[in-house]
Amino acid sequence: MDTCGFVTCGPNEALVVSGCCYGKPLLVPGGRVFVWPIVQQVQKISLNTMTLQVESPTVYTCQGVPISVTGIAQVKIQGQNEEMLSTACEQFLGKSQDEIHNIALVTLEGHQRAIMGSMTVEEIYKDRKKFSKEVFEVASSDLVNMGITVVSYTLKDIRDEEGYLKALGMARTAEVKRDARIGEAEARRDAQIREAIAEEQRMAARFLNDTEIAKAQRDFELKKAAYDVEVQTKKAEAEMAFELQAAKTKQRIMEEQMQVKVVERSQEIAVAEQEMLRRIKELDATVRRPADAEKYRLEKLAEANRLRLVMEAEAEAEAIKIRGDAEASAIEAKAKAEAEQMAKKAAAMSEYKSAAMIDMLLDTLPKVAAEVAAPLSQAKKITMVSSGNGAIGAEKLTEEVLNIVNRVPALVKSMTGVDIAKSVHAA
Repeated sequence: MDTCGFVTCGPNEALVVSGCCYGKPLLVPGGRVFVWPIVQQVQKISLNTMTLQVESPTVYTCQGVPISVTGIAQVKIQGQNEEMLSTACEQFLGKSQDEIHNIALVTLEGHQRAIMGSMTVEEIYKDRKKFSKEVFEVASSDLVNMGITVVSYTLKDIRDEEGYLKALGMARTAEVKRDARIGEAEARRDAQIREAIAEEQRMAARFLNDTEIAKAQRDFELKKAAYDVEVQTKKAEAEMAFELQAAKTKQRIMEEQMQVKVVERSQEIAVAEQEMLRRIKELDATVRRPADAEKYRLEKLAEANRLRLVMEAEAEAEAIKIRGDAEASAIEAKAKAEAEQMAKKAAAMSEYKSAAMIDMLLDTLPKVAAEVAAPLSQAKKITMVSSGNGAIGAEKLTEEVLNIVNRVPALVKSMTGVDIAKSVHAA
């Protein structure tokens, strides 16, 4: 047909452009092309897949048995292969789809009849895949020269007007039924044999199981009897042990109660003894120790006064003697007498100084003791801790005060050089 401008076609068609500018036709499968009017010509060819029902009635096989076969084939013009498309254009361009369909159908039917004549009925009937493969291969090699591709071929039906296939089926059916009956009988026989074996095994297992149960029952009864004896023995031992333990516990409780009473009695005795000692020490501290201290203080004061008077008298007598000697010897050695008088006077004064100091210290000792005891008289409560080896209570407190007073002579000696104790003993 003649046209001008751009010409397009669908994917199931191919354009064939011929004329000016082309030495051979231009093939355009599924696209568009520009066509010059008058000088160029464009035509279309279908690329649709065609379904062919290939009938081959009353075809004699190699055995001379007439059968009829129906096959289904899918064919199409190959548009992707330029050479095959060119061949198809040469063969079918200008022809209708029905004409192309009939050409492919006649070709396939001829090849199908040829393959049927070369095979037996049994081969076609039993091995359909082989028959389809041979038809497909022979038809494809022939149709490809026309630019047509066989997409698929399938054997649809096999018919027999003479009853050959039916006889084959009957024989096969009889054979199958025979095999089925034989198989059923063998299966029934095997089932009965297996059932008998199973029953035998079941009975043997049952007898063995009953034997094991009886044995287990016997062992259980024996062990149970032994366990009962052991349990009763343990129970009796436990009851005796409980009674024995109860008696021991009761005895221990009584012993503990006696121990408690002994401890309570010992505590009462210890408390009484401590109270008696406390009263004795309280009496010692409140009556005897203060009396002894006062006695000691008065004795020391009396001795100090006596020592002072004696030393004063001696000093006076010595002074008188020195003065008499000085007057008698004034003529002989006035200077010597005066020197000797001065020396003796110095010695007397020195002795007097020590005695005075001793007297003052003895007068001061009660004041020192009072000052030491003054803080104690202001205390509301005094707690003294004793290790049990020395005095306690007021006796301990008095002893502490006396210890402080006894340290006074040592302090006086370190400060003045006068030993009060030595002076008192010397006096």
